Amino acid sequence: MSTSAPVAQRPTPETTKKPKRSSFNEGTGRLAALLLSPTMIVLILVVGLPILAALRESLYQSGQRIDESGFVVQGSEFVGLENYTAIFSGETGERFWNAFYNTTFFTVTCVLLETTLGVAMALVMHKAFKGRGIVRASILVPWAIPTVVSALLWKWIFQADGIANSMLGTQILWSTEGWQSVLSVIIADTWKTAPFIGLLVLAGLQTIPDEVYEAAKVDGAKVWSTFIHITMPLVKPALLVAVLFRILDTLRIFDLPFVLVGPNKESVETLSILAYLEANQTRYGPAAAYATLLFIYVAVVAYVFVKLLGADVFGDAIQRKAKKKGSNGRGRGKQQDPGAPVAGLTAGGGLGGE
Repeated sequence: MSTSAPVAQRPTPETTKKPKRSSFNEGTGRLAALLLSPTMIVLILVVGLPILAALRESLYQSGQRIDESGFVVQGSEFVGLENYTAIFSGETGERFWNAFYNTTFFTVTCVLLETTLGVAMALVMHKAFKGRGIVRASILVPWAIPTVVSALLWKWIFQADGIANSMLGTQILWSTEGWQSVLSVIIADTWKTAPFIGLLVLAGLQTIPDEVYEAAKVDGAKVWSTFIHITMPLVKPALLVAVLFRILDTLRIFDLPFVLVGPNKESVETLSILAYLEANQTRYGPAAAYATLLFIYVAVVAYVFVKLLGADVFGDAIQRKAKKKGSNGRGRGKQQDPGAPVAGLTAGGGLGGE
């Protein structure tokens, strides 16, 4: 009598599936909350409370004013959205839109010039040559100078008998109304802050391996193709963060045009200057309304910039990409051949000679 051997049961996905490990537990969460609580408290005190105070102040009118009966009224009075509606009407509206245009124009023009010069500075500082340390230090000197001091230096340069008119052979009054005052602010701001972008781009350039450029050179890539297809894509995260910081900073520009050209100059008056002038006249409600609108403008621009251009400010995109790559690798069970050519560096990858 023959007996058949028992057939081994084929394992099913339910039986072979391993339970997921969770690296999070209550102790970890409490520790993280404990470590983050001092930072969150400081942020609430120095950021959250001032924003709420400005929002509340924008709904009031304070100081001396004359009521409908002709009597002088002292103190604060709740007016709702009257401060906001007054901004967009009459002469106040014209002044607001002029300041809005100046703020936007300075932001677009200065950031474009600073990005171009900053990338050029970074490429120069990244090259290996004799005296590179001295060149890096000298390029970063303008960024180390305080903005007010820089504005005073350029004000001396742009005087009627200053160096600028002596070199150009002209008698331009740079601090008066007109295109010359706008040009002086653009030149001074670009000179000061282009090294900032150059410094961040230089940090991004130093993370690019030399083997990438060597592989592109072997494939016959020209200098311009290497710059477009290798340097710019790999340095893009650092560049976008630098540009974002400069956009946010230029939208709030105040001290440079205020010191260099002066207040109450229509050609260089920005939203920050407008808010300061209102507060200086003890009209704190309208000043808070201007500041609130500027805050909303900056927040919208930052959100659009991050969403459209994909600026990875917090590093979330890199972490998501690493997690996705790891999950795909575990799902497929395939590994890339170590001897396979790097994508984009072969002759068929668009880096060949043009």
